[in-house]
Formats: sequence, structure tokens, C-alpha cells
Amino acid sequence: MTASSREVVDRVLRAGREQDVEAFVASMAPDGYIEWPFRPAGVPGRVRGRAEIRRHLTETAGTLITFDEHRDVVTHETTDPEVVVVEYQAVGTVVATGAPFEQTVIAVFRVRDGQVVSYRDYINPLPLMAALAGGAGER
Repeated sequence: MTASSREVVDRVLRAGREQDVEAFVASMAPDGYIEWPFRPAGVPGRVRGRAEIRRHLTETAGTLITFDEHRDVVTHETTDPEVVVVEYQAVGTVVATGAPFEQTVIAVFRVRDGQVVSYRDYINPLPLMAALAGGAGER
């Protein structure tokens, strides 16, 4: 039995928070993509396909920020059974400084046949920009 779209999204968010690259990649469709419409300089706009997603996550996981939890998670199932929207606060630590980090996220997922075909991550880029500059994220 194929997992529901919401179950797949929950699995992807957990894998991202735990920086479990292989579990994350396994949840993506072979030609699926992650997109960051709002991002600081140096962050790609999109990574597509399992190999590119694995490479990106392997290169970045745990290097800038470690995530401890997602707070205030609100999941919206839509009239389209493939689309799930999630709002949450990503809470963690800036690796280089040990400073606390918090970022507002709205993510839009499209899930087909138990795999993510698109993941649009609408992050607030300001805390990430501060962390990249050596400061703390919003709190």
C-alpha cells in the first residue's frame, strides 16, 4: 500500500531535520526536485533528481546549521490529493558559532505514487543570511 501524501511529507521533514540524506533521497521521485524561491546568494534555486539532491544534501548537511526540532507545525491537506502545504518554525544551532537559529518555513509538496515530485521550500532567508555572515538566526 502506498503511503498518503501527508505521510510522505512527514517522512521527508523528519529526514531533513535528522539530516538523514538517504531517507530523504529515497522519498524523492527519480526526477523530483527541491526549489528555494527565496534564498540568499550562493544557495541554488533548484536541485533536481536523486543524484543532484544527494550531492547537495551531503555537501551541506550539518555544515552551517543543525536542526533540533520543528515547532508549531501546521499541515494543510488540499483539495488536490497530491499537494500538501506545511508551515513551521525550524529551530537549531549555527554550527560555526553555536548561536541559536530559528527560521520560518512554508513548504509546498507535490507527492505522486508515494514519492515527492516537487518540494518548494519558501524559507525566510534573513536568518540564513545572518548565519552565513557569522551571526545568529532570528529568535
